[in-house]
Amino acid sequence: MDTSYPREERPPPKRGPPPAAPAPRDHLVWAIFNTLYMNFCCLGFVALAFAVKARDRKVSGDVEAARHFSSKARCYNALATAGSVVLPLLLGALIVTGVIHLSKLAQESVGFFTYQFSGSDDEDQ
Repeated sequence: MDTSYPREERPPPKRGPPPAAPAPRDHLVWAIFNTLYMNFCCLGFVALAFAVKARDRKVSGDVEAARHFSSKARCYNALATAGSVVLPLLLGALIVTGVIHLSKLAQESVGFFTYQFSGSDDEDQ
C-alpha cells in the first residue's frame, strides 16, 4: 500500500438531470425598432411577425418551434438593418462620386465655352 502522501476520500459527485438549454431569444425589441425606424421593404413587419410567433411558442413551451421562429426573426431583422444602413450609404457614395465627376467635367469644359471668336483672323489678311 502506497502511503507516501495523504489521500482524501471523496464521495462521487451527485448526478442530476442535465441542465436545460437556455430558452431561445425572440428578438422582439429589435423587430419593433426595425418596424418603427428602419422598415426597409417591409422587412421590419415580417421580423416583428416572426418575433411575436417566437415569443408565443416560447411561452407555450414549444422550444423547438420558438427556436425556428427566433432564427427567422433574427434573419429578417439583420436584413432590414443591413438594408436600411447600407443602401443610404451606397446612395450617398453615388451622389458624392457623381458630384465629383460633374465638377471635373465642368472644369475641363470651361475652355470650350470661353473660346471667343475674334474679328481679326490671320487667314483674312
